[in-house]
Amino acid sequence: MSETKENILLVDDDAGLLRLLSMRLTAAGYQVSTASSGEAALGKFAGLQPDVVVSDLRMDGMDGLALFEAIHERNPMIPVIILTAHGTIPDAVAATQRGVFGYLTKPFDSKELLNSIQRALQIHASGANNGNTGDGTEWRQGIVSRSAAMEELLGRARRVAESDTSILIQSESGTGKELLARAIHRASQRSDEPFIAVNCSAIPEQLLESELFGHVKGSFTGATGNHKGLFVAADGGTLFLDEIGDMPLAFQAKLLRSLQEKEVRPVGATHTEAVNVRVISATHRDLEHAITEGAFREDLYYRLNVVLLELPPLRERREDIPLLAAHFLRELAARNKQSQKAFAPEAMEQLVAAPWPGNVRQLLNVVEQTFILATGSLIPAAQVQKALRDKPGDLLSFAEARDRFERDYLVRLLQMTEGNVTQAARLAQRNRTEFYKLLNRHHLDPELFRGNSGT
Repeated sequence: MSETKENILLVDDDAGLLRLLSMRLTAAGYQVSTASSGEAALGKFAGLQPDVVVSDLRMDGMDGLALFEAIHERNPMIPVIILTAHGTIPDAVAATQRGVFGYLTKPFDSKELLNSIQRALQIHASGANNGNTGDGTEWRQGIVSRSAAMEELLGRARRVAESDTSILIQSESGTGKELLARAIHRASQRSDEPFIAVNCSAIPEQLLESELFGHVKGSFTGATGNHKGLFVAADGGTLFLDEIGDMPLAFQAKLLRSLQEKEVRPVGATHTEAVNVRVISATHRDLEHAITEGAFREDLYYRLNVVLLELPPLRERREDIPLLAAHFLRELAARNKQSQKAFAPEAMEQLVAAPWPGNVRQLLNVVEQTFILATGSLIPAAQVQKALRDKPGDLLSFAEARDRFERDYLVRLLQMTEGNVTQAARLAQRNRTEFYKLLNRHHLDPELFRGNSGT
């Protein structure tokens, strides 16, 4: 039995059901207040200030959604759970889009109601509920969620933020790794200092050391002045190393030393500079597998992975999809100075059921595409279906696009020269050794191009 004494306001015009639910919630350890109408509930609300409101949808006079609107005006932080015997998809979508926390259709399992109340209490206790009201929840800014999995993760993130422990965020692409890293920085004692993010896969290998550690004038061709690296720029704050799994193996040893010694040596310098930086790294790759393949250093892995945070993919937090979609629609309306739009019930059903391989990033893409193309205030299912079929989440990352271009370029050179490596290297303005390394990297065999002229 729960030892909590949180106050639940229970509203239903069915006296028998009201009494039954009250008994069950009281037995679960909650303090329960009841009201037989929306008007009566609103009259009790100010004096009770409940932690959660559970209300029937269909009631004479003020219905459940009208009650929610009135409560939301008075205190938008109070979660409201709607119960109804007339559950339909349009009602569920309308309730969710308007900010109702949960929606249960009668008859429902008592455990299901208790689980919904527990999730609502977790959010109410942390002051989350997707809002930042100056009450200490600003650290979560931009993170829209009410799923239990995300709330558990954010709870761990909030706790670890108070230390200087290194954190590894591991999840699929598009789940919001940088957003979580920024939230951790805001919740930390370093929040007034810089937060600097760098995508390790987007920086060419030969420039990565200079970008992170800096360089001195004349240290290499093009170094026309001293350059302060990102470690020094982030001194006192947080450095976010995204796609750490794509960091070249040769540089990993240098990074490990800098993390251990808390100092960096700029390229071409004879001295080191002390740095005080909290490192948060992220990857979509399986680093343990990369270690077994010799592509990632085990000692660096354990240095970075003191605390592991795993962001759940969107398909494992589908209850957040209507909430995220409504959030994106509001942002798009404000940004484009257009009137608010909403998804038709069938369209929302498609969004919730979609596989989302591109996660939240893909959802944003689909919402933005449908918002721009919609001619009315209601976005139809056909438009969502087309946007999903276009697979906007399949947009290549910068590193993937660069690798594809490089391979296609090499293939074209080999076709033009019929596999003559010397001639191809000359056209590419690279020496033979370097050109062979490029061919090996892309598994291209010049012999296969002999006698095959390009078109």
